Amino acid sequence: MASPTPLTFSACSSASSSSATLYSIPPDTDCVSDGSFSSAAAGFAPPVEDAAPTAEDPSVYHLSFNQDCGCFVAGLDNGFRIYNTDPFKALFRRDMDSSSPSSSSSRGGIGLVAMLFRCNVLCFVGGGPEPLYPANKVMIWDDHLSRCFGELSFRSEVRNVKIRRDKIIVVLAQKVFVYNFVDLRLVHQIETALNSKGLCEVSHTSSPMLLACPGLQKGQIRIENYGSKKTKFVMAHDSRLACMSMTQDGRLLATASSKGTLVRVFNALDGSLLQEVRRGADRAEIYSLAFSSDAHWLAVSSDKGTIHVFSLKVDSGSLATLSNDRSQVVSAPNPSNGLGISSLSILKGVLPKYFSSEWSVAQFRLPEGSEYLVGFGQQKNTVIIIGLNGSFYRCEFDSVKGGEMTQLEHHNYLSADNFLKPGETFTKTL
Repeated sequence: MASPTPLTFSACSSASSSSATLYSIPPDTDCVSDGSFSSAAAGFAPPVEDAAPTAEDPSVYHLSFNQDCGCFVAGLDNGFRIYNTDPFKALFRRDMDSSSPSSSSSRGGIGLVAMLFRCNVLCFVGGGPEPLYPANKVMIWDDHLSRCFGELSFRSEVRNVKIRRDKIIVVLAQKVFVYNFVDLRLVHQIETALNSKGLCEVSHTSSPMLLACPGLQKGQIRIENYGSKKTKFVMAHDSRLACMSMTQDGRLLATASSKGTLVRVFNALDGSLLQEVRRGADRAEIYSLAFSSDAHWLAVSSDKGTIHVFSLKVDSGSLATLSNDRSQVVSAPNPSNGLGISSLSILKGVLPKYFSSEWSVAQFRLPEGSEYLVGFGQQKNTVIIIGLNGSFYRCEFDSVKGGEMTQLEHHNYLSADNFLKPGETFTKTL
């Protein structure tokens, strides 16, 4: 594990619609891209077979993966919990109540949690009928100290938070704020179209940062390249944006619209369209998009209850040599019809677009009625699925034959058995 790296905070900053507050110099942080969650207070318990949800299970207000999908975090009505994904294992649990001096509730609802790989620093936003913190504040939490060491306050509800090692990005309904992590100084403010879902993606392994968010027009993406200091606007869809995802290196960006039938993959460096894939013919609400670590695969979840995995023709590592002529990329022949490409693709200019669409290679069918997020596992050709109903799945797909995925694991991550042995507890109350 990497040695602790101190973070030094030197100033506070404010803007017309936001302010930053630092309570004290934070302690050392220990950020690693793999291994165990690094909180000194973390407790561990062996995984068990999943149990059916019970009336005592907490309500789930938020779910998200960390940057490499090695962990996921659940924001609950009484705190948060962190889990390993591959294999499934409950890592850490913290229950919260009103004894925290910054709390506005006796319950402790967390509506949004942002992780930084497996670092002890997280960002919280209150949520639910009894939020721990106001919905217009981002609380910056250090689990080595078991307290918040800073906050970002706004005039309206926070819709999303993204963390890099050098930046904190806060998304409101019509604005995006970019702060330096080292001193919470506001460095950029972006106006967007109405963005109630808080859509925003940032690169994590590239420096300087690339950021993608909605533009000012319906269906438009704004891409900020903080290295070249250039802004690119891309008309991605005719309908409003519903979901987006970016590779960790920031080279590829996937988007879906409110129609939910097509997913488009763009070169985030120049805005060119690289590939278009079809989820289905009926309208759907897209819940999540995810790239595999090697950018060979794209996974999609929606309210239709089916997880789709698509084969990508473009490796993000070769984008620098690609032509801006998208027809050279999108129309490139693929010798295998087993990877979701219609045999009618030779007639693209004649038949309706539907018949020449690229379809998913592999699928996994889930019960409808819950929202599911998808990511890729640490093992080759594995997919991680987490649901607001407490379900966890790990599946494997055949990259050659495609078809239905094989289920490898299934758990109820809310089950108390995933955290506690008989007579044992490591729950921490603030």
